Amino acid sequence: MISVYTAVQTPGRFHTGFERALNTLAFFTIQSNLIVGATTLLAVRLDRSSMVFRVFRLIGLVAITVTGLVYHVALSRLFDLEGWHQLGNQLVHTAVPVLAVACWLVFGPRRLTSARVAWLSLLFPLAWVAFTLIRGAGWHWYPYPFIDVTTLGYGKVALNCVWVALLLLGLAAGATLLDRRLAGPAVEPARPRQGTPADL
Repeated sequence: MISVYTAVQTPGRFHTGFERALNTLAFFTIQSNLIVGATTLLAVRLDRSSMVFRVFRLIGLVAITVTGLVYHVALSRLFDLEGWHQLGNQLVHTAVPVLAVACWLVFGPRRLTSARVAWLSLLFPLAWVAFTLIRGAGWHWYPYPFIDVTTLGYGKVALNCVWVALLLLGLAAGATLLDRRLAGPAVEPARPRQGTPADL
């Protein structure tokens, strides 16, 4: 909410406050925060095990991790923010990623990931890239420097996207392996004991 508020108050590429508020949803950062927030709330019910939930749970975890890593490694030096802008920025790029990963490590839920879920988790970033490039071609605006076709050209942007996709896939695979270790060995259900004449 703070990010939406500061976007509304800050003049930029989009003229009205309403347009700027809607535009915040185009950022991978905001989308990953929304997904990890929604799936964390849904995970309170530990019996959720549908494929859709499992995929989105991993999407949220991996996307929010990439959000924090890419911002602090590549983007943080590009901005000089103060006040509410800095508070909102640190919440979505630092506080939420750290808390999301910590909660997953401590509370799980476990046994929701697999190789198939890891591959399916790439659908979200691929869809985001496609949306961003199509929208950017029409609006001549891109949310991040590494995907700015106007400045870098499609070749460089494609290479950047490949590197980010490899990072996403590596994190998804790592989370899958770590989840198995944290869950421990699977416990087989007890077999029913055959009754004896005395039990009948």
